Amino acid sequence: MELSEVMRTTAAVRRFTGDPVPPGVLYRILDHARFAPSGGNQQGWHVIVVRDPAVRRRVAELHVAAFERYAAEQAAGYRAFSVVDPAPPDAAVPDGLPTEQMLRAVEQAPEVLVVTVELRALAVLDRDLGRPSIVGGASIYPFVQNILLAARDEGLGGAVTTFLVAGEPDAAPLLNLPPGHAIAAMIQLGIPHHQVTRLRRNPVETFATVDRFDGAALSPG
Repeated sequence: MELSEVMRTTAAVRRFTGDPVPPGVLYRILDHARFAPSGGNQQGWHVIVVRDPAVRRRVAELHVAAFERYAAEQAAGYRAFSVVDPAPPDAAVPDGLPTEQMLRAVEQAPEVLVVTVELRALAVLDRDLGRPSIVGGASIYPFVQNILLAARDEGLGGAVTTFLVAGEPDAAPLLNLPPGHAIAAMIQLGIPHHQVTRLRRNPVETFATVDRFDGAALSPG
């Protein structure tokens, strides 16, 4: 598959056929993904392939607990987990959330990957700016995206979530995470029940400008 097609058709896939990922394919996906960039080429990532049913169940519960908080803050009229305008801690969880479906989705996914990162490997250049840091993610999330791109090239699909990160105090001992390591993402992978072939995204002119944030929109001409 052409790289441009892979990039334009790698959607968030959460429904799978139930068929297992063919032997060797997951290894090949990670073998390609490891060429992602990282600061200083530190490659501080680690992937935990979660297959034990009991561990899967607990991971799913922590994942859903964060989702419930996310939904509560959204229902209260806030951007969930915002650091700019935080929701009140007593935001009520709305009724009718698909929690059971979410639990089963994690438990039954052909593969579940928890991606972690060694904090010592990160050069966090915005650590002293007095705002929430974002730079450290530059050394881990390109690797996460490479996993999705490589999976798409193999005919698989997946979805990245960060809900498990909110449950890290409970997830870390469950996964025997060493001190100084953090959870970055969870990925569910499998053969898509339906492969999305066209994504909707804002055009370049809406987010690219020349010289200044409020400069002229970048044009193709």
